[in-house]
Amino acid sequence: MYDFAYQKPGSLADAVKLLKGDPEAKALAGGMTFIPVLKQRLNKPSAVIDLAKLGLSGITASGNTITIGAMTNHVTIATNADIKAKIPGLSEMASWIGDTQVRHRGTMGGSLANNDPSACYPAAVLACDATIKTDRRSIKADDFFQGMFTTALEPDELITSIEFPVPEKSAYEKFRNPASRYAIVGVFVAKGPAGVRVAITGAGQGGVFRHKEMESALASNFSADAIANIKTPADGLNGDIHASAEYRAHLIGVMAKRAVAKAAGR
Repeated sequence: MYDFAYQKPGSLADAVKLLKGDPEAKALAGGMTFIPVLKQRLNKPSAVIDLAKLGLSGITASGNTITIGAMTNHVTIATNADIKAKIPGLSEMASWIGDTQVRHRGTMGGSLANNDPSACYPAAVLACDATIKTDRRSIKADDFFQGMFTTALEPDELITSIEFPVPEKSAYEKFRNPASRYAIVGVFVAKGPAGVRVAITGAGQGGVFRHKEMESALASNFSADAIANIKTPADGLNGDIHASAEYRAHLIGVMAKRAVAKAAGR
């Protein structure tokens, strides 16, 4: 780990000011990805800006919307009664992330800002047509994710909350790496105000993506049978020591059918 200055601002305005004043500074949320990166000397920030005191955690349910603060940890999302009742796919997703330690430290905002191609939350945000709120604007999920580890965020822009329209149905299925618990393939299915949306994580070389062919089929018939014969091309999918691109293509179909069956039965 390289030397760096450590700052723990007490307000959002102060945090943004510190980031704006130092292009080499980096924000710290839960640190579940960032701290290992620092330990491996893969990043050399001039300063680390700790967001823990900004008051950005908490969950609010209002009408047909659930808003989750960016610094809300995974275990809080997994156990929240409103999320369990209204977006069960998201509650279940959070309960499957990492291990107990990770679930108590990792945050939704940190995961989205990092946009790891195998992370779970991007699939839920994209499938539910959620809106990412920052210190200066609102960004729709379709515009937020822009490729592997790349988002629409400016270098000095911070996520403050994520606003989820409550879907009529939702479910998540994940084929997990047995060691890291990251998604080798994860599929989130939601039927809500924006129609049926199917988001895939862990498989695409560019990160999370929507499966438009499955969405079209499910819009007419929301059942696992409707997508049983849809084949996902292996072109553009990840291939590594854990799973080839062809196997990931197969898993997309398997996980999608399981997610649809689960959502339809709720």
